[in-house]
Amino acid sequence: MRADVPILDKEIDRFPEGLFELADSDQSAGWHLLYTRSRREKDLMRRLLAMEIPFYGPCVMRRSRSPGGRVRKSWVPLFSNYVFLLGGLSEVQAAWKTNCLSSVTLASDKSALGLDLRRLSMLIQCEAPVRVEDKLQPGELVRVRSGPFKGCEGVVCHRRAQGYLAVNVTFAQRSVLIEFDCFLVEPV
Repeated sequence: MRADVPILDKEIDRFPEGLFELADSDQSAGWHLLYTRSRREKDLMRRLLAMEIPFYGPCVMRRSRSPGGRVRKSWVPLFSNYVFLLGGLSEVQAAWKTNCLSSVTLASDKSALGLDLRRLSMLIQCEAPVRVEDKLQPGELVRVRSGPFKGCEGVVCHRRAQGYLAVNVTFAQRSVLIEFDCFLVEPV
């Protein structure tokens, strides 16, 4: 297997292809923020696609390391637990019936959200490095998700360029300063 091939191909994260043009032309449809149950974004998008309900759930490639040290690439939702639906009450009701949702919010400014989503889509399509800021700040307690320090907890000392965090980890009754990729740690 080549190193640059993702584990799974990217699934459809927007329906229909001309979603943003549809949003501009259909004045009766509004943008709804669908907050999904934990890790159900892709399941919801598959179900909305099957029902032909317009949606956008931006996905980006994320890399992680296997226990053996190989870099894995996979397509993950950019916004955890969020999918954007374009439609009215009947589409929202159909989305509720999927049993994937936790809550729904109507976007207060339809045109502003539509413009933001269009811009985000263009960034992702041109393969610009896009990620949601994890907001881990110095002083925050974090847990290492994978690698030799998996399960260890520490305190973020400072942020470094290129998505690295310096984390003070207590290891063998000593404090050790280690640099981690942001994707290897999670807030506690």
